[in-house]
Amino acid sequence: MEGPPARLWDRMRDDPQYAPEHLALEAVRRLGPEAAQWAGRARAEQPGIPADALADQAARKFVNLARLSGAVSGAAGLPGAVLDVGVLAWTQARMVLHIAAAYDVDPLHTDRATDLLVLQRVHKVAESARLALGVAAGRERADALFGLGGHRPLGRVMLQLSVRLARMAGVRAAKRMVAKLVPGAAIVLGTWANSSATKELAERSRELYRPRGAALPGPRQG
Repeated sequence: MEGPPARLWDRMRDDPQYAPEHLALEAVRRLGPEAAQWAGRARAEQPGIPADALADQAARKFVNLARLSGAVSGAAGLPGAVLDVGVLAWTQARMVLHIAAAYDVDPLHTDRATDLLVLQRVHKVAESARLALGVAAGRERADALFGLGGHRPLGRVMLQLSVRLARMAGVRAAKRMVAKLVPGAAIVLGTWANSSATKELAERSRELYRPRGAALPGPRQG
């Protein structure tokens, strides 16, 4: 399963406070073009397909990937749990951008990074999300110019990083993270928590990107 690129992991580890903002910025840069190409190809292969049906295809694909991520993290223990929330947040960002493209909303536009942070409930409103993205982008440029990477104890950094990414991915209950250490039950819990959070995010994304006044689709399966 594809997760955040190595350079993004390094950036988030060096600046864990703004890990969600770094992830959102990189997701639009890296995953936006992929989402646009997918939507164009899907429309060419399925002429006349409704936008809702295309969004459903994207949601189902990435919810299934989220389930796999939860099973892997449950089997791997705590280090795997930290990795899991990063992979899950990246998978969810990918899904949101695909759903945007399904509704003909440009997945490469910088506003999609703002959307990601609001949809994933890192920020309550777009204004604060934009401000935080601006700070993260500035820190990213400063680090590239001056090498301002952090030098704090790794354990503390990883804890802060896991908490920030878990919030972004919708895995908010601390008990869920702790339960990933329990053999057997951890796999079931991780699978359920990840898929549930991703389904909820898919619904919020549809509500945001579906044109106002468009007819609501019927009940979705799975």
